Amino acid sequence: MGIDVCDVERFARVMARRPRIVERLFTERERRDTKLKPERLAARFAAKEATLKTLKVGLGGAAWHDIEVRKLPSGAPSLHLTGRAAQLATALGLATFEISLTHTAISAAAVVVATSEVRDER
Repeated sequence: MGIDVCDVERFARVMARRPRIVERLFTERERRDTKLKPERLAARFAAKEATLKTLKVGLGGAAWHDIEVRKLPSGAPSLHLTGRAAQLATALGLATFEISLTHTAISAAAVVVATSEVRDER
């Protein structure tokens, strides 16, 4: 399980100072889905950090684009892992990832819970 919180105002300031950071951190799909709104991007950034915690690595443990927050047809978020993030998940035996995002004008947060393929029926 991983959790992370992001200050939306601070994130918006970073975006304003370094506009290319959005391309570095987020996939084209994420940029499109969020309409580049700082609070939505901040929630996805929190999700990426929460995912890294779930994978038991820190920043740099996987590329930012290896962790993608997708929007399901229902509007609910889902995680899609590729590259190093997918390799780490496989090595840990993690098969399913559930994600919850929330944001206000002030803060954004994400929780990620992963489960293994094998269920212990004790």
